[in-house]
Amino acid sequence: MERVRDVSDLPKAHLHLHFTGSMRPSTLLELADKHGVRLPEALTDALTSGEPPRLRATDERGWFRFQRLYDAARSCLREPEDIQRLVREAAEEDLKDGSGWLEIQVDPTSYAPRLGGLIPALEIILDAVDTASRDTGLGMRVLVAANRMKHPLDARTLARLAVRYADRGVVGFGLSNDERRGMARDFDRAFHIAREGGLLSAPHGGELTGPSSVRDCLDDLHANRVGHGVRAAEDPRLLKRLADREVTCEVCPASNVALGVYEKPEDVPLRTLFEAGVPMALGADDPLLFGSRLAAQYGLAREHHGFTDAELAELARQSVRASAAPAELRAKLLSGINDWLTHPTP
Repeated sequence: MERVRDVSDLPKAHLHLHFTGSMRPSTLLELADKHGVRLPEALTDALTSGEPPRLRATDERGWFRFQRLYDAARSCLREPEDIQRLVREAAEEDLKDGSGWLEIQVDPTSYAPRLGGLIPALEIILDAVDTASRDTGLGMRVLVAANRMKHPLDARTLARLAVRYADRGVVGFGLSNDERRGMARDFDRAFHIAREGGLLSAPHGGELTGPSSVRDCLDDLHANRVGHGVRAAEDPRLLKRLADREVTCEVCPASNVALGVYEKPEDVPLRTLFEAGVPMALGADDPLLFGSRLAAQYGLAREHHGFTDAELAELARQSVRASAAPAELRAKLLSGINDWLTHPTP
């Protein structure tokens, strides 16, 4: 009988974690009290009970409710000290889950009004990431994400800003929020600017809408990675294309279930993607609202999809290969993955 290893000890990279959504529940409650913010009852009940809020974002009303809770949480991040705390704690949580590299995703325009403007907001975030990385030993970088609910010109501004700070810790450019709004091709110029500046292209797609949104990410935005991408499982030809091009899907199983994309953990098509040869990087998305962090995603793959330890190790390798981590760190993490398989801890 195969020995079951602790997935928290498995070295891995975390490529899909949103900034506000990375917050600890206790931290949000403390910041809300500090700033006198009245949180929605559904959110406070969830935070105090330890049970994630009941969400279903497969219709626009449900997405609006999810976004309302998220915006309420974000409104508690008002000072540089709040940003520093969030980033440090996100790093600490990732380290506990075996992460050796974290790319945290943020739209700085969301924080700019309270932090002195767009450039100061991004600089505060990057300084916090640099400090947390140095203090904790976790490799950390930033992926700047535009909001597809806003005008494409705003995305171009963000892309130029992201490129400007590529030497300060920005490694990629994304596109988030409700993929049912805003066609991918409307943002092609912003992604061109980002790619020309040497940044990874990592837009969201294939979560709330079907395979067509994944194809749009490939055709219009030349994605290196696709945020989520799970709906590609509905199109065998698209799966082959992703596999042949080695485009990584940042799959967030707990998030998919929490938002109603799939009814049960076993419905998330991890096996379909894996056996089609599509690279995956498991991610926690927004643990504040979905209730589980990085290691739990690997536990879900084991428990509900029968992934063996060798297969979990391969998932971890895929996350490292898809990351923007320096070559030396990649080699260290890959070696650690092999050690996890060959020399399990007692």
